[in-house]
Formats: sequence, C-alpha cells, structure tokens
Amino acid sequence: MEETRAAVQLAALAHPTRVALVRLLATHAPSGLAAGAIASALEVAPSSLSFHVHELEAARLIRRTRVGRNVFYALEVAELRGLIAFLTETCCGGRVDLCGEGFAATTRQEHCPMAENNTGGNPIYTVLFLCTGNSSRSIMAEAILNREGAGRFKAYSAGSRPTGAVDPQTLDLLARLNHPVEGLRSKSWDEFVGPGAPELDFVFTVCDDAAGEVCPTWPGQPMTAHWGVPDPAKFEGNAAQRGQFVADVYRMLFNRISVFISLPLQSHDRLALQTRLDSIGRMPRSADAAAPAAPTAA
Repeated sequence: MEETRAAVQLAALAHPTRVALVRLLATHAPSGLAAGAIASALEVAPSSLSFHVHELEAARLIRRTRVGRNVFYALEVAELRGLIAFLTETCCGGRVDLCGEGFAATTRQEHCPMAENNTGGNPIYTVLFLCTGNSSRSIMAEAILNREGAGRFKAYSAGSRPTGAVDPQTLDLLARLNHPVEGLRSKSWDEFVGPGAPELDFVFTVCDDAAGEVCPTWPGQPMTAHWGVPDPAKFEGNAAQRGQFVADVYRMLFNRISVFISLPLQSHDRLALQTRLDSIGRMPRSADAAAPAAPTAA
C-alpha cells in the first residue's frame, strides 16, 4: 500500500458516523447489512447515510451489492486490514516484546479478528420466530439470525398451524443468498413446549396484523415482540412478481434482525429492551423509506 492510498482511506474515515459505520459492518463481516438496517442502527437519515457510504465506497473500504431492489453494504475486510498493517508494519521494529503480542497479531494477514464471532464468554440467546404456517416468513427469519448472529444467537421457527412444507421460492432465495437451507422445515410450535424443549430468551411473531391475520401468542417468561411482515402465501401474481415479493419480505426481516443483533442486550434493563424490541417492529416496510439512494457511478 502507498502513502497516498492510505491517506485517502484515512480521510474517508475522518468522520464519527463513518467510523461507527465501519465498526458496525465489522460486526457483521463478511456478509454485511441492508442499507435500511444501517440507517436504523446508526440513527441517521437515509440521505445522510448515502453521503457517508459514498465516501467509504470511493476509498474502497466498503462495497455495495444489490439483491432485487435491496441494497446491501459490506466491509472490505482485506482493505481495512491492509491499512492497519501498513500503518503498523514498522512498529517497534517488529519486536513483539516491545509492542505486545496482541497488537502485533492484528497486523498479520492470516488473522482477521473482525471477521470472527468470538463470544468471549457472553451468553448465546435462543430465539423463536412464530407465524401461522411456518412456510416462509419465520423460516427466513430463522435462517437470517442463525447466519448473521452466529456465535451469539440460536434461532428456531415454528407455526401455530404449520403447512408442513417450506415454500420453494423461499428456499431458492435463501440458497441464492448463501444461507444454509439443510434442515429447514415447517413444524408446529408444540415442539417448543414441554420437557426437552429449548429454553427461550426471545419469541417474535412475524405474521401481518395489518392484513387482519391472527398472530399466535406465547406464554411464559421469554421477551416477546411483534415484527409483522406480509405473508407470501397470500400474494396473488405470477412467479416473477411473487419472487420479488418474497425478496421484499426477506429485506424487511433482514433489516429488523440486523438492528436486533446490534442491540447491547446485556446493558439494557428489561423495560428499556422491550421498548427497543417493539420499535423494531415499527420499522418502515418500504425499501425507499428505509434505504438511502445509491450513489451514481462515475
């Protein structure tokens, strides 16, 4: 790396929002986050976020990808690691005994701590997603949280009246987005009550009360919230239109789950955490309402 390139990248980082954005994406490396989830997590306006991501993209510190109408941003881990290595490669003449082994390890190319999920002894939270049929929405939520929250969360899904089969377009979308789909199945919430059932920390319903759909309720002590999204099973249209609809539902769930993952769960009291969980369910559904406009390519 040359000094000029390093200076450009450091200049791009010279703003508190961009530093926070890089740290947030580091938490979700290497997969990244949807634009709407970033705006919600950082509490910045979409127009402001658009400016900041453009600066970081120009410096090659983050990359943008599009899935249907949804925009995702991910950290360029190798670039950031290269910048750190360039700044510190001459530190103490490479003497670990002077600068410390932990510091020296961050400059080695074979080690990438920000792409690892190290819980450091923190608890693993168990989450159950509920809907009516457990064929699409709750299945997507299960897959998203198990990948994005790996090492910190264990997700399950179930239905109050399960269809017994997972929607094929949902499975196809999850596979194309590199989610493991083996083992995903439509099942009853009866599996999560009684002896031998996992102890649940959170239960989230994802049925659509805006459409008058009856949502299941959950007894007991886990924290609960309603994150309603539309039901692909009720969509009327051709296969291509329905595929786009399924992708939009995926984006809504991805945004909500991404914000949930970023919450400092251990530092919130129960009342404050419940308020945050409820607010996630009120996030905008529209892609345009949540996501910043993509900058125009030069």
